[in-house]
Amino acid sequence: MTGTLDADRARYWLDRWDRQQEHYMPDREQRFEVIGDILAEQLDRPDPLIVDLGVGPGTLSERLLRRFPAVSIVGVDADPLLLALADRVLGSPRFRTVFADLRAADWFGELGLERAPDAFVSTTALHWMNREPLRAMIETCARALAPGGVFVNGDHLYEGEASPRLDGLGRAITARRAHRTGAADAEDWAAWWAAVEQAPELAELVRLRNGGFEHKVHDRPTAHDYVAFARAAGFAEAGFVWQYGDDRIVVGIR
Repeated sequence: MTGTLDADRARYWLDRWDRQQEHYMPDREQRFEVIGDILAEQLDRPDPLIVDLGVGPGTLSERLLRRFPAVSIVGVDADPLLLALADRVLGSPRFRTVFADLRAADWFGELGLERAPDAFVSTTALHWMNREPLRAMIETCARALAPGGVFVNGDHLYEGEASPRLDGLGRAITARRAHRTGAADAEDWAAWWAAVEQAPELAELVRLRNGGFEHKVHDRPTAHDYVAFARAAGFAEAGFVWQYGDDRIVVGIR
């Protein structure tokens, strides 16, 4: 038995995704707000073109569409189920999605852009990439950006093997914040996906998704790899502009 994924049901799953993500990021809305502030500060034109890397169900894009009335956003992801949710809720002349794997060499060409993008943004997605694919992706972003453009990524980012106590402290601070706000009691990632797999309206998308994107990382980049990769790729400046616990925003300015 299958159902229909209409806009209302897609909105239900997207809202439930938001709550699930807050289980891990109790200050997620502030992260979104800061990403918007960065774009407001750095982008000169009133009608920027933004690429959302690992767009998922479109939660960052949704907030940027509300904040910037003339923005155009292209969201790219390799998960057909999450892309379908984004399309049902946000699909419009200002927003479209592209199915492509950011680890593939030709991902940027799949976007079909009519001009150079003004920004690449991402949130809680790029941590699924190993070091070398991430390096290559950042190099592609640097080549593609319009002059003065930015790369903005918000995610759980860590110091790496050299600083286990610092990384543990970052995780602990985030966990304490989640308990204080009640976010720790929210549905988690595994529970959300378990519910998705039982939903009749998502059955065909679950089938399409099975055997797809591999969520395993064997060579995880450190927080400082992001900065080093951006500088090596040609960004004039790169660094961190916001952090709470293990949640950081890294920015590269072209």
